[in-house]
Amino acid sequence: MTHAIRIHAHGGPEVLRFEEVALGAPGPGEARVRHTAIGVNYIDTYHRTGVYKVPFPSGIGMEAAGIVEAVGPGVDLFAPGDRVAYCSGPLGAYSEARVMPADRLVKLPADVADRVAATLMLKGLTVQYLFRQTCKLEPGDTILFHAAAGGVGLIACQWARALGVTMIGTVGSDEKAEIAKANGCTHTIVYTRENFVERVKALTGGKGVPVVYDSVGKDAFPASLDCLSPRGTWVCFGASSGPVPAFDIMLLAQKGSLYATRPTLATYAAKREDLIAMASELLALVRAGKIVSEPRQEFALKDAAAAHAALQSRTTTGATVLRP
Repeated sequence: MTHAIRIHAHGGPEVLRFEEVALGAPGPGEARVRHTAIGVNYIDTYHRTGVYKVPFPSGIGMEAAGIVEAVGPGVDLFAPGDRVAYCSGPLGAYSEARVMPADRLVKLPADVADRVAATLMLKGLTVQYLFRQTCKLEPGDTILFHAAAGGVGLIACQWARALGVTMIGTVGSDEKAEIAKANGCTHTIVYTRENFVERVKALTGGKGVPVVYDSVGKDAFPASLDCLSPRGTWVCFGASSGPVPAFDIMLLAQKGSLYATRPTLATYAAKREDLIAMASELLALVRAGKIVSEPRQEFALKDAAAAHAALQSRTTTGATVLRP
């Protein structure tokens, strides 16, 4: 037996229950992983609240690091004792241990700590596909990135700096602005008192930016479109303030023949070879010291509800992890 956070209904943080669960042996193609650190991500709140529906009862959580305890028949990618991390596969990372599809695991280098890996996989691979695939950035590009002091945002700040990209980031406070700047954000906009469209236009000489990366959703729409230069791309990869309302596609034409996309990590990392290539690029930057990621908030696994409350209150910065 082991312990895990389970949900039996959609709702607020209070629906997260710390329960004893049975843990079986790994089957064909599977590995049992004992967690050492668990990542908390905004998508977890979507599963909890029902923005993304899940069958009940359900585990929750997508990202963790740990040690392989056992492998099932046919698994030759890993062996007991290997340190691994993951960010995709069945829900259930909020647990002391679990059985996982082995092809979703990534082996960790010796010089990347477990608690660091648990802040990197989902958030770092999100930045990888955003910057290197959805809209491939080049040195000298200028971008707008919403929520620049969040978990994904701080990795984006550092990756933009490593690429030689000018990043304009929106944040909710002066404190968060300083954190984003310290991590490589070139210009910050405190959206609680500044009009971010006007500031983007001022910073770009009226031209706007070629791409807006938006995980905020409702509260940043349609203003995000007004920050784009003609034929620019709005990349909506989350909705922390609520879903973007339905809109007439002609709006994209009216605002400058714009492109719009709603990408997901699940699609970009669906094939193991793509997952490994993405993780290799991310971990190389971490090992080179160009991306530094440490959890800024830690909670015990049994206190996952408090972690969710803190995340949704927008008082957190950077990454949050749970300790099994």
